[in-house]
Amino acid sequence: MADIHLWGALRPAADGASVVQIEAKNIRELFRKLEEAYPGMGPHLARGVAVSIDGRIYRDSWETALPEGAEIYLLPRIQGG
Repeated sequence: MADIHLWGALRPAADGASVVQIEAKNIRELFRKLEEAYPGMGPHLARGVAVSIDGRIYRDSWETALPEGAEIYLLPRIQGG
């Protein structure tokens, strides 16, 4: 079970929580379980979310493992230019 820290736009979908607990082995499973537990997150996840695991940011790295006790944050994807 990991603590997942949410940015402000995701919190209303999680009943206002800034942190939720989800058990997942990788990023793909994390997103699937988040959408199952909090259906309101679906549109945000579909637009794209970056995941920070222990300070390293992952984008579209679906099979990246979520280590036990890792510090995990969901972040909005920022388009570069």
